[in-house]
Amino acid sequence: MALIEAARAVLAPRRLSPVVEVAGVGAALRSTSGQVYRGVCIDAASGIGFCAEHAAVAAMITAGESRIASMVAVDWDGTVLQPCGRCRELVVQIDPGNGATRVILPGGVRLMADLLPDHWLLGRKFQAV
Repeated sequence: MALIEAARAVLAPRRLSPVVEVAGVGAALRSTSGQVYRGVCIDAASGIGFCAEHAAVAAMITAGESRIASMVAVDWDGTVLQPCGRCRELVVQIDPGNGATRVILPGGVRLMADLLPDHWLLGRKFQAV
């Protein structure tokens, strides 16, 4: 799949300092406009790093978008990963419509809403601010 390859293309694991490693996980997401955004993780001491999915989401938001059609994350060796709970939560909080995001997983594809059963935001109606 093209999205998996886009995530693999940003993998470049390396140590930036004694306490920071980067790009051991890559992520790619396709917005509903069709644009692909990518990001890498930053693993840092004191818990101040962030996941690759967060970096990709930040790139998307910087470009003025918030709705995600599909997304994937890959490990340092290119293996597809599940998004962690923090990443799932971010994706839905930036736009509750992202419950319909197709998440590429090791065993197939599932909707984000299926990965967040009984989520407190999904199913609610919100007005844009």
